Amino acid sequence: MTNRIDVAFASQKAAGRTALVPYVTVGDPTIELTVPILQALVKAGADVIELGVPFSDPMADGPVIQRASERALAQGVGLASVLDVVRTFRNDDRKTPIVLMGYANPIEAMGAEAFADRARDAGVDGVLVVDYPPEEAAEFGKLLEARGIALIFLLAPTTPEPRIAAVAKLARGYVYYVSLKGVTGAGHLDTSEVRRKVAEIRKHVKLPVGVGFGIRDAASAQAIAAEADAVVIGSRLIQEIESGPADAAAERAGAWLAGIRKALDTMERRAA
Repeated sequence: MTNRIDVAFASQKAAGRTALVPYVTVGDPTIELTVPILQALVKAGADVIELGVPFSDPMADGPVIQRASERALAQGVGLASVLDVVRTFRNDDRKTPIVLMGYANPIEAMGAEAFADRARDAGVDGVLVVDYPPEEAAEFGKLLEARGIALIFLLAPTTPEPRIAAVAKLARGYVYYVSLKGVTGAGHLDTSEVRRKVAEIRKHVKLPVGVGFGIRDAASAQAIAAEADAVVIGSRLIQEIESGPADAAAERAGAWLAGIRKALDTMERRAA
């Protein structure tokens, strides 16, 4: 079963381009504006979109994404609402891969098998559950794989090689390397350390490697693109969304991401 994520990464690799993966939280600034924001991101050059599932205790997220979750939760947005947004998005876009990123609690409350069915029916392509370590994710991964959905994992600067090898056995789609210790939106990028760790990851993982956390502008996006198959951007994009009137959020997000896409495309072409 062909997954849209695999198609997107293969297409970008063949073109010598780095994939661009923006992250936004469903329901921020409103549930009604989420689909227009996604459409604007696609128009701006997004190759895969990560959708944050609002959660009350987002342990891996910094203050920017926490605020986005709080705004969404205040409107009653939960996992069922997220799946409805994906379904609506799919009415007009059957091509762009959608990855849900969140925590185990909402999935377990819905029931893992029921979630997998509903995610497939909505048009979800991948799922990243921050607090599902590989040791506990095998059965969940089988549920998703049977429905053509990729189970995606985070890797961190502190992830030891045996854990990377364990992730390699279960991961599908791509792996997401968190380039900084700490939470989203924090710290300073050390591209030499990213280079070293990505090389270590590639010894075990044959999937594309996306790198995120700490990418805030064209220069940092280009620096990471030199090392990774994909650049993942969340906190900085959400800052654009929250920086002005809600009804212009899609326009602001699209305009900012288009600048990043242009910066990536003006780099020297990567070898296919």
